[in-house]
Amino acid sequence: MYTSYVGKKFLKIYNEREHQDLTAKEFFEEKFFGLFFQDHAHLMHVGNSPFFQKPKEADVKKYGSKSLAQLNNLQSNIANDEPNMAIFVGYAAKDLQGTTSGQLSSIQLQIDSDEMYASWIGEALAIGVSGGFIMLIDKEEVLWNLYEGWRYYRQYLTQTPNVKDKQIETWNGHWLCHVLDRNYNPDDKWENFQLETTNVQGNVAVPTNSWSKVVFALSKKYPSQVITSYAYNLSQTNTTLGFINLYLPEVRTMYALRDAIFLHKEESILKDKQIEGLQTFFNFKSACKLGTIGLKALEPDKLRSYMPKGSVPFAQGKDFKFKDETSYYDYQLYKLWITAMLNKTELLDLASQAAEALLAFEKTAEKGKTVFSRLVDEVKTASNIRVFIDKITEVLDHSSTNASVFKNVVEQIVKMPTDNFPLFITLIRFEYQYQKSQN
Repeated sequence: MYTSYVGKKFLKIYNEREHQDLTAKEFFEEKFFGLFFQDHAHLMHVGNSPFFQKPKEADVKKYGSKSLAQLNNLQSNIANDEPNMAIFVGYAAKDLQGTTSGQLSSIQLQIDSDEMYASWIGEALAIGVSGGFIMLIDKEEVLWNLYEGWRYYRQYLTQTPNVKDKQIETWNGHWLCHVLDRNYNPDDKWENFQLETTNVQGNVAVPTNSWSKVVFALSKKYPSQVITSYAYNLSQTNTTLGFINLYLPEVRTMYALRDAIFLHKEESILKDKQIEGLQTFFNFKSACKLGTIGLKALEPDKLRSYMPKGSVPFAQGKDFKFKDETSYYDYQLYKLWITAMLNKTELLDLASQAAEALLAFEKTAEKGKTVFSRLVDEVKTASNIRVFIDKITEVLDHSSTNASVFKNVVEQIVKMPTDNFPLFITLIRFEYQYQKSQN
């Protein structure tokens, strides 16, 4: 299992950095167990494992505590039992009646005890994201940062009354974003660490980070790298999404374009936290189905509400309304993502010019007549290139005032990939609504 691979990879890193020569079993017993399981509040949960089950009272007396009795049960099961999900994290059920029995095989695999202990270490280095899924990233600096965060999670559990325990994967997602942030202070690791909590049945719980926030954080630290993540979920039925490449240079363009587009607009520039707070149209599982995670996967959640009906699935054709400061930042975020996808900043200026030209055309209508405003609306609601060009032609039949702008728009649209047209027309729609709101 990949959990054991990552566990062994980390152990090699640990031994090299700490000048040790610990096996996975030794690391588990000497470093891991005391931090994760000796206290009544555990750092992680492995379903049906000895740490999930109540030990016999006789064993508690024999070994001196509940946790030590559970540790003995784990050691005994690993030494004597067949590998299964209760002792080998991420593995199959023990028998055909288990919900993860689909992972069982008649092939006799040689799995030693160190492999099983390593799987616990690997799972403790997993990064939880919203939707119940987990990412494992085979990168030394990431693994070491997560390892260093374990003891701070223990401190957090100790210091926070009524807090839900066993959330190491969720904690890892928050901690990784924290240590990769530009404001992170390695001399005071708690500084600037902000953790919003929720109330779950009277207990404080840490909500899982969005997958996009984790990807944004990675892109800031590794702006020129493509990082491979193993994505999965462990529950009653295990789910494997597989190895997914994170195209961080694509994601990083959101920041680079932000700086270019709003260079002279400091009062309205999108802050990093506003970009990283982006709610996405794709959940993590759907994003993984795209094959890779890059700009496309970061499509803003409600953007399709404002795309012309019929241009893409779920498009609603609504007009964007500028109601408050939040809506203005949403407009900036939509504009930023679309421009990044179009990969041509000149198209942003062209969309602005087209919107201005449509507004000017609309104003030339004779008083009381709505034919021009209807035609402008038909241009803005065009669901494909052919309809758009037909409607622009009708505009030019009525007025040639901004013929050069419309000619340039048509030339650019004809040259762009078909998939980009819905984005560009939506950009025009946004610019039209913005300029209209300023008049």
